Amino acid sequence: MQQTAPSSTPLEFDALVVGAGIAGLYQLYRLREMGLKVRAFDAAGEVGGTWYWNRYPGARVDSMSYVYQYWFSDELLNEWDWSERFPAQPETERYLNHVADKFDLRKDIQLNTRIAHAHWNDSTRRWTLTTEAGERFAAQYFVSCSGMLSAPVVPPFPGHEKFKGQIAHTARWPESGLDLKGKRVGVVGTGATGIQVIQTIAPDVAALKVFQRTAQYAVPMKNDRYDAAAFAKWREKYPEFREKVHHTFAGFAFDFELPPYRSLTPAERIEALEKLWADGSLSFWVGGFTETLVEEDINEEISNFVRAKIRARIKDPKVADILVPSAYGFGTYRVPLENGYYDAFNRDNVELIDVRATPIERFTENGLVVDGREFELDVVILATGFDAGTGALARMDVRGREGCSLTEMWNKDIRSTLGLQVHGFPNLFTVAGPLAPSTAFCNMATCLQQQVDWVSDCIAFLRKHDKSVIEPTVEKENEWVTHHDEVANATLMMRTNSWYTGANVEGKPRRLLSYIGGVGNYRKFCDEAKDSHYAGFEVA
Repeated sequence: MQQTAPSSTPLEFDALVVGAGIAGLYQLYRLREMGLKVRAFDAAGEVGGTWYWNRYPGARVDSMSYVYQYWFSDELLNEWDWSERFPAQPETERYLNHVADKFDLRKDIQLNTRIAHAHWNDSTRRWTLTTEAGERFAAQYFVSCSGMLSAPVVPPFPGHEKFKGQIAHTARWPESGLDLKGKRVGVVGTGATGIQVIQTIAPDVAALKVFQRTAQYAVPMKNDRYDAAAFAKWREKYPEFREKVHHTFAGFAFDFELPPYRSLTPAERIEALEKLWADGSLSFWVGGFTETLVEEDINEEISNFVRAKIRARIKDPKVADILVPSAYGFGTYRVPLENGYYDAFNRDNVELIDVRATPIERFTENGLVVDGREFELDVVILATGFDAGTGALARMDVRGREGCSLTEMWNKDIRSTLGLQVHGFPNLFTVAGPLAPSTAFCNMATCLQQQVDWVSDCIAFLRKHDKSVIEPTVEKENEWVTHHDEVANATLMMRTNSWYTGANVEGKPRRLLSYIGGVGNYRKFCDEAKDSHYAGFEVA
């Protein structure tokens, strides 16, 4: 869809959706099916959201393909065959483009468009969204599907303008790609993204310098290839998966199904852990022992199991001492999957630089400086993460009743109701907003679809009952935040500084950004709100 010329009179719609990724595409589909006049926006040049922007070397889904997909269309399910257990970025992007084409969604999507302002008008009871180009759009409902990990964090290393080489953030990778073969490359960051980049480019670059602040517990990925016959067997399980994923802890087709840890003998515990490890998926994290996330002594035993697995892969004991985590327990930080990551550090062309005690000081013309040593580089790759959960909306000028700024509010205290609405911001729906499982602890395809369905059903309820506005009461919001914090504080998660708690963004209020009470429990809370005709919400 082409952009329209700037105008003082906004174009009128029933609903405006920001984002054209997994959530945004489905939200557009649902609202259009309800008969609403909708326009969706995305800053990217194509649909796909995360899978448009994150096209760095090695980018890959770490949820199984057979549950990382839409469930709303049997025809779609029957016609798309995934080629791998964990698809690479190009395949996932093709899938989302296929969905956009199949359901003719593009005609209502405006690409290359970034929303600069979103303001609620108390008198008209409508939102007005203004693009960076000055276009204005008004609607009764504003649905943010802008992503939980879509606002990149760029570290403030001074002197970057002096650097004569190339700098690329993994979340804004050039669509045309970067030629890294034979280059001296530095990768800053060793989270899930950094791991994928490092293990992929290590064999091709002349020299690879890895700047690590936080060591990672990564689980080896077992990535099976599928032909049509193999995938047909998974398709037979779709009816079961479609129901099951909404009731497990993390939105997968597996759950915490092992007996209590203490009920097993030491040998039985090791046997169970070895079996989970061999599965090569996130089941080792969110499909093993429930005690992993709540009991410190058990977490330490499981952490030691993983530490031993990692150490066995690394030839140099001094390198292993840096790569093996010791400052926090397994599972209290995002657990990545890897495929050759630790082995990369056995290569002669790869050097690990620990920047925990001695951080990166600055850029020079030739590279980066750490502890007075200059590392000469041709390319610097920033795998430095995101302002998670709140960043996408906080970087937008969102103002609710009486001009209340969402950015200013979240800079003081990160709050929401069910991660779906915020008191003071009527008719704003925050799919993948803070304090919901979709911020971190969920197979995203599961949680995003569940939230889109809740938003759609809520809007349908308002229309059916001739109501125009919905907003959570302050009491309802306090109730949810209190419950969220009680659940979070009962786990080990709050003891670890990570992006889960906002610790990667200076000055960000400390709170577990994602609800950790389980996808099934969260769904019950959402269903209760719907079934009670939104008790605790002001409906007018």
